[in-house]
Amino acid sequence: MSFFSGIRTENMPGPITSNPMRCLCEKVCLQTKKVFDACLKREHLEDVTVTLSNFTPANPVAPLTFVSGQSSTTEEVTFTNVTVTRLNDRPNFARVSVTAQIPIDVVYTDANNVEGTATGYITLDESVILFVPQASMVPYRIEPVASVVLPQATFSSATDIILDACVMLIIKVVAEVEILVPSYGYCNIPPCQEATQDICAGFFELPLYPSSQPTPINPNSVQ
Repeated sequence: MSFFSGIRTENMPGPITSNPMRCLCEKVCLQTKKVFDACLKREHLEDVTVTLSNFTPANPVAPLTFVSGQSSTTEEVTFTNVTVTRLNDRPNFARVSVTAQIPIDVVYTDANNVEGTATGYITLDESVILFVPQASMVPYRIEPVASVVLPQATFSSATDIILDACVMLIIKVVAEVEILVPSYGYCNIPPCQEATQDICAGFFELPLYPSSQPTPINPNSVQ
């Protein structure tokens, strides 16, 4: 089972099907990131040259042939050169300029048809207008979220690749805060539903302890 399959209880996340005030039991102080503002940029980049490294396996035999590529699953995008310039005619708004460094993973085959992987970075300079809160004891931060797909690319050398990229970049203004929210209490966590057949299913369905009461006898079964 999961939160969204099987038997549901009041203390599980999901759509509200009754009075939303029902079962509210307390106000909870949560430490979390509050997003003050955010915007999404979609860009199609063409003929971008990226120098790759971390070839696995090492020393592939040239020429290399591009197979696929996407944003890294192990490394996060970072912002550098972050500047925030307040707008005199728009209180609490500012021009936010950043340099985004987006890590990518590239899959290729070498001259011996051995498949390998390498890593690199796509660098973007962005400038956007966002709501930026005034200075406080807890500082705000400019944070990124990015996703990249490489529809096509060509190796120009043993380490350089010329690529087209479909880029999705989210620029967020966040702060670590303690926020007060209404609560329905702790979640009821259901047992997992395994994707494979469980040979122990019959055993796990047994009661934890043996019964201390005799099993009732059906009079109709007595001969």
